[in-house]
Amino acid sequence: MEWKRLYHTARMMLIPSAICRADYLKRHHILKNIGDNCMVMFRKIPLYPKLISFGNNVWIASNVTFITHDVIHYMLNNIPLAREIDENIGCIEIEDNVFVGANTIIMPNIKICANTIIGAGSIINKDITSGGGICGGACQIRMFI
Repeated sequence: MEWKRLYHTARMMLIPSAICRADYLKRHHILKNIGDNCMVMFRKIPLYPKLISFGNNVWIASNVTFITHDVIHYMLNNIPLAREIDENIGCIEIEDNVFVGANTIIMPNIKICANTIIGAGSIINKDITSGGGICGGACQIRMFI
């Protein structure tokens, strides 16, 4: 863990309010972008935080994991293959008016469109292109916003 990320993680541990943590992220330009009226329950700064972008009114519940990369290339490059495999790194973009429920995992190269509610325990491995709700990654519901 690089020292800046470790430093900001330690500072986030000391901020009791989730809204104040979002303000801290915005004030210190830790993420690529973070809009107004956001709330984040997480305290650990994800790896490659400049690949994560939040719009306005984004609310992130407890234990949400932002995966901006994977390390499978280390394993694959130890197997004799025709070519060298590069690290998979990708952005996560969350648009306006989005709620992400507890224990959700968001994979790399994901865009979540505006006016979406993601239920607890979801695994988001594909773009969410229309507003609504995702319940545990298994079903989609329409919202009337």
